[in-house]
Amino acid sequence: MKIKRQKQAKKTISFYKYNFSFREPFQILIDGTFCQAALKNKIQIKEQMPKYLMGEVQLCTTSCALKELGTLGKQLYGAKIILQRFQVRKCAHLKDPVPASECLLSMLEETNPHHYFVATQDRAVTDGLKKIPGVPLLYIILNTIVLDKPSQASLDHVQAVQLGELVSPAQQQSIRSLKEEQGISQKDGERRGKKRKRKQSNPNPLSCLKKKKKKKEGVATPALKKTEPGEKKKRSRHKRRKAAKGDNRDAPVQLINQFDLNSF
Repeated sequence: MKIKRQKQAKKTISFYKYNFSFREPFQILIDGTFCQAALKNKIQIKEQMPKYLMGEVQLCTTSCALKELGTLGKQLYGAKIILQRFQVRKCAHLKDPVPASECLLSMLEETNPHHYFVATQDRAVTDGLKKIPGVPLLYIILNTIVLDKPSQASLDHVQAVQLGELVSPAQQQSIRSLKEEQGISQKDGERRGKKRKRKQSNPNPLSCLKKKKKKKEGVATPALKKTEPGEKKKRSRHKRRKAAKGDNRDAPVQLINQFDLNSF
């Protein structure tokens, strides 16, 4: 069972890493209910959490969660001592504290930009987390820490991003920051999006060249004789064509010969 839980946790962590940009050290928001369950089941959170998640972790909580445990009395005194050992993250309720469940959900906002894991046993918190994409949930069952499977909201969000219907929050933030750095406004982007008409240009001069004449089919070219490395090349002599019988090219030569014979 331990090996199966470890494999399932590894698969779930890789899902959040590749689709929601989770990185080590993992930030884990913990409330009083999780600390109380760990105390009852004798679970050492600081020791077992890094082993289970196979990486470095930062255990943290909020001031609202600490104040809530303080008001509940001596029954949760041990859980309060455990929770006080973790880092306290600033929330928007310093002056007016709210219940821990409401405070944890407000820390996640709409898209969990700070990449928090949430460790809780509170039913109200778990129901609220399943509506927010990209929030891993940790809880304790049968003396062990369990990482819940991705919620349906997370799966739907990933599918929409893959189909091109949505842009991930990290991509939206990077696009905005790049636009601000370059000083590009929304109107400039609309102007650049319009297509410009191409001007008529002169034809390519290379396309205007005359085509080379193709060799006639059936005319065989004489094959050159190959010379061996030690052999000298032979000069080729072109023989003159013999004159035809009715050809008048030799007529002046015959007249000259007749003239010379008569002179003697």
